[in-house]
Amino acid sequence: MDERTLEERILAGLDEEQRAVATTLNGPLCVLAGAGTGKTRAITHRIAYGVHSGVYNPSRLLAVTFTARAAAEMRTRLRDLGVGSVQARTFHAAALRQLQYFWPHAVGGQLPGLLDHKAATIAEAARRLRLPSDRASIRDLAAEIEWAKVSMLTPETYLVKATDRGEPGGLDRTAVARLFQSYEDVKTDRNLIDFEDVLLINVGILQEDPRVAATVRDQYRHFVVDEYQDVSPLQQRMLDLWLGGRDDLCVVGDASQTIYSFTGATPRHLLDFPARYPQAQVVKLIRDYRSTPQVVGLANSLLAARRSGDLEADALWSPPLNLVAQRPTGPAPEFLECSDDEAEAAAVAARIKALINAGTLASEIAVLFRTNGQSEAYEQALASAGIGYQLRGGERFFARKEVRDAILQLRAASRAAEDEPVGQMVRDVLGNLGYQDEAPKTGGAVRERWESLAALVALADELVATRGGGEAGFTLVDFVSELQERATAQHAPTVQGVTLASLHSAKGLEWDAVFLVGMSEGLMPISFADTPASVDEERRLLYVGITRAREFLNLSWSTARTPGGRANRKPSRFLDGLRPNSTASVHGPGDSVRKQRKTTAPTTCRVCGKMLSSGAERKMGRCADCPAGYDEALFEALRQWRLEAAKAAEVPAYVVFTDATLVAIAEAGPESLDDLAKLPGVGPAKLERYGEAVLEIMASA
Repeated sequence: MDERTLEERILAGLDEEQRAVATTLNGPLCVLAGAGTGKTRAITHRIAYGVHSGVYNPSRLLAVTFTARAAAEMRTRLRDLGVGSVQARTFHAAALRQLQYFWPHAVGGQLPGLLDHKAATIAEAARRLRLPSDRASIRDLAAEIEWAKVSMLTPETYLVKATDRGEPGGLDRTAVARLFQSYEDVKTDRNLIDFEDVLLINVGILQEDPRVAATVRDQYRHFVVDEYQDVSPLQQRMLDLWLGGRDDLCVVGDASQTIYSFTGATPRHLLDFPARYPQAQVVKLIRDYRSTPQVVGLANSLLAARRSGDLEADALWSPPLNLVAQRPTGPAPEFLECSDDEAEAAAVAARIKALINAGTLASEIAVLFRTNGQSEAYEQALASAGIGYQLRGGERFFARKEVRDAILQLRAASRAAEDEPVGQMVRDVLGNLGYQDEAPKTGGAVRERWESLAALVALADELVATRGGGEAGFTLVDFVSELQERATAQHAPTVQGVTLASLHSAKGLEWDAVFLVGMSEGLMPISFADTPASVDEERRLLYVGITRAREFLNLSWSTARTPGGRANRKPSRFLDGLRPNSTASVHGPGDSVRKQRKTTAPTTCRVCGKMLSSGAERKMGRCADCPAGYDEALFEALRQWRLEAAKAAEVPAYVVFTDATLVAIAEAGPESLDDLAKLPGVGPAKLERYGEAVLEIMASA
C-alpha cells in the first residue's frame, strides 16, 4: 500500500483538526475536544494511521478510557479500521490484567477475590461499629470511601484531608474514618479486594518492584487516554508509572464535561498538560457534528453565562470551547413550565408520542433527570401512553433471561449453519423465543422481551452491513462470537424504547430528541450544591445534558411537587437569559438554593431572653421551660412522619431528626427549602432526603 492510498483509506473524511490529531504520532499531544466534535473518530484514526504506517506496533500501544462501553466502542472502531489487535481497556481492566499477571511473582500466592459491590461489606462494617446501615446511608458512604481511595487517602489521612466533605450518611469525619478502617478490616478477613484496591496495589507494585515496572514499560511504548478530564489522582499516578518519564502520550478531554468530581475526578491534569509537557502540541476540536445550530447555541450560551466570585474556582477552569455547529438548522429548543410533577410527566409523554407518530424512533428519544428518584413518574406516564422504555442503570442487557436464551440458541444454530443470510437466520432462531417483525401492541414484560430480541436482530443487520456478507463474509459464528465479546464488555445493543436515565449516566451517549426534566431550583442545581465549585459542576452537568441532543431539545420544570401543592418552585437559575422572556441571572456559582446551608443557632431564648445552655435549647431557640410556640397537632404529625421514615430506613427515629429539630421546624413554620435549610439540625443530606416531605406536612397543616 503506497502512502497516498494509506492516507485516502484512513484520513479521508477527517476535518482539518481531526487530521492534525491523526497525523501527530509522536511526542505528547493534548486534544481539547468539545461535545460532538468526533474525538473518538480522531483518536482511533490516529491509532490506525500509526499502525498502518509502521510507527506503532499494535501490541505495544494501550488505549484507556473510563467505561466498559466506551472501551468496547473503541475496540469496534479499531477492528473496522483493520487494527483490532490494539488493546483498548478501562483503567481498572488494564490494571487488573497486569495485577493478575504479576501477583504470583511480586507478591506470591493467589490473588484475593474481587469485590463486585461494596454495599453488603460496608453494611457489615457499619454493624460492627453500631453505625446506621440503611440503604441510603450505605450508598453515600460507599461513594465517600471510593472518593477517599482514588484520592489516595487512608483512614488516618482522610481525617486531615476531608475537611470540606460534609457528613456522608449523616456521619462526621471521625465516624467515617472509623467505618473506612472497619471496611478494610472486613475485606482483609474475607481475603477480598475492591476495584480501587486493584489500582492501589498495582501502583504499589510498580513503585516498589523495578523489574515489574521495566516489564510494563517495555510492553507499552505509546499511550492514548480518552476522557482525560475524568482522571483521578490515583489513575494519574498509575499512568505516570506506566510512562516512566517518557512522553509518548496522547490525552483527549473537555474540562466543560467534568461531572464526576465527587468520585475524585479533576480536570487539572488536562488543563495543566501543556505546562507539564512544554513541547506538547495542543489541538482543539470545536466543529460539532452532532447537534443543530440551535442546540449548540444554547449549550454555548449556558457556559458563557457562567459567573464566579471565587478565585480558587476560577483558577481551575480555562475558557470553555466555543462549539461551531456543522449540521443544518433545526427546531428551536422548547421550554415548558407545568403545574406539578405529574403534569410535567404527562406533558413530556404526550410530546414523545407526537414525535414517534411523526417518525422518530423511540430508541432515539431520551428523558434525562438529575436524580434517579425522578424516573418513576416518567415510567408511569410512558406506560400509560403505551410507549416502551428502558431504564438505563437497571438490569444489564446481557443478564436478561431472553438474551441469555437467545445466545444459547444462536450458538447451537451456528454449529449447523449453512450459507444463508445471517439476518434471516437470526430472525428464524429468535422467532422460537417470541420474536416477530411487528412490535406487540401490549406493554409490560411482553414488550420488554420483544425489545430485547429486536435489539439482537437489529445488531445482526448492522454488523452484516458493516462487515459484509457472502461466502467469505460475516457468518452466524461471527455473530455469536461478537455477542460473547459484547457480553463480557457489557456493550449492549440499542433497545427499541425511550431511554430514561440520569444526567450522569447519559455521558457519552446521544439521541435525536432529548427531554431535560425537573429543571427547577433544588434539582438543577441540586439543593446541596452550596459552593462555587459544586454549582459550577451542576452547570457542566446541564451542559452535558443539552449536548446529548442531535435535533430536538425540550427543557421542562414544574412549579409544585404534587397536584394542588404549593407552587413555590422556580425555574433553574441556569435557564435565566436562555428561556424566553427571562433575563440573565444575578446568581454566581457560589449561590445555592439556600444562600447559607445553616445559620448560627441562637444563643439567647426568644421568649425570656436568658442565655441558652444546651445544644437542644439552641436548636429550639428557647429555654426548655419556656412555653412552646407551635401547634400540637402539627408537631404530632411531624413525629408520626418521622416514625414512618425511620421504620422505612431501618434506623432510630433520632437519626431522621432529633426532637429538638422537630420542635424547631414546628415553631419556625418553614414554607420553602430555603427556610428549612436555615434551621440548625437540617444539613444538606437531610434536606435532600426529607425536605419535600416536611414541607408537605407544613402545607397540609
